[in-house]
Amino acid sequence: MYAGLMTQHAQELLTAALDLSVEDRADLAAQLLASLETPGDDDAATAERLWAEEIDRRTRDFLAGETPGEDWSIVRDRIAREFAER
Repeated sequence: MYAGLMTQHAQELLTAALDLSVEDRADLAAQLLASLETPGDDDAATAERLWAEEIDRRTRDFLAGETPGEDWSIVRDRIAREFAER
């Protein structure tokens, strides 16, 4: 690894982090990467707000009959096929 480039404290943190589960390591990595970004249009609050607006728009379109829905069994089968092809 890059032990020579890190402080002893950072190396100890890395060693402890590598003992975490895959999910916990992924969450930790995402948090560390996010901490390097400057706040702005890409911050979590903005992303959450934009997704909420998109969900609201799609819901309104569906309820107004502007967007047809799909049967869940058809969607589920399509998703399963797409994953099987990967």
